[in-house]
Amino acid sequence: MTEIETLKADLLSSVEGASDLAALEAVRLDALGKKGRISVQLKRLGALEPEQRKQTGQALNQVKDELAEAISARQKLLEAEALSAQLEAERVDISLPVQQPLAGNIHPLSRTVEEIAAIFADMGFSIAEGPDIETDFYNFTALNIPPEHPARQEHDTFYLRPDAENVRPVLRTHTSPVQIRTMQKEKPPIRIIVPGRTYRSDHDATHSPMFHQCEGLVIGENIHMGHLKGCLIDFCRAFFGVDDLPVRFRPSFFPFTEPSAEVDIGCRRVDGKLEIGAGDDWLEILGSGMVHPKVIENCGMNPDEVQGFAFGMGVERLAMLKYGISDLRTFYDSDLRWLKHYGFLPIDVPALHTGLDEGV
Repeated sequence: MTEIETLKADLLSSVEGASDLAALEAVRLDALGKKGRISVQLKRLGALEPEQRKQTGQALNQVKDELAEAISARQKLLEAEALSAQLEAERVDISLPVQQPLAGNIHPLSRTVEEIAAIFADMGFSIAEGPDIETDFYNFTALNIPPEHPARQEHDTFYLRPDAENVRPVLRTHTSPVQIRTMQKEKPPIRIIVPGRTYRSDHDATHSPMFHQCEGLVIGENIHMGHLKGCLIDFCRAFFGVDDLPVRFRPSFFPFTEPSAEVDIGCRRVDGKLEIGAGDDWLEILGSGMVHPKVIENCGMNPDEVQGFAFGMGVERLAMLKYGISDLRTFYDSDLRWLKHYGFLPIDVPALHTGLDEGV
């Protein structure tokens, strides 16, 4: 029994002397493991006389229970000390200023598309979409673009490999094909805008192989040039935020409209900077016109019964003019510094424009 008491005192002392959880685990294994000191003593009980085996077994089990209780108590104490040390090491100085997380900005192109959509939504327009890869019919033929037109040439347009019928699809050169698709599947009245990507073989400070356009289309009965002018004048003034912005319509030519007109807005240059508004100069911003009768016929409608007008604008051009961006190529450089300068916080997006007068 003296040997068991000595073992008990030795093991309890080791438990109290364990400085961390790893040391305590080593003590537990030394005492209670398969080859531990108490386990070895228990294995020797079989060689003792029955009465002695009973007394020794009871004594060893009591030591085992006391040791387990001591280890548990020591473990809780060491865990609390370890947690306190960790909290102390990871203490946060609440007097320091909070590091603000990086906020993402809305790209000027996304902002401009949302502005355009919001303004035309006030006029009752809906948004239509179509594929980026188009057929020759939708991109050219249905829009009254003749076979010899320069836009059909390789140096202006991106063509894909021929299909099974040896017809080459084309990356759409404008969003006008969506007008054709809409007129084929919907009945008048039609009032849509078509924002989307377009592709042309051109690249410089004011042109990009991939860029964005926004088409507009109105089809119905008794639609005339006055409706076109009123719609676009209101749009220009709302978009640029100038109530008395001068707007003029200059005769032009497009295969898919007749008559056709370029739309100019008033501007002036002050100290080398462009200011939009009343001035002694004009700036072209978009093309427009009454939908050509042949285009209406190509969509299965009777031009004697329905008429309409259409317009198209470059989204990048509008963004460059409104936000003072001089080089179109910077829109696609993925420069975070540029985006931080020209971008918009998401919280600003709902306040897109000042709205239009009632009755537009």
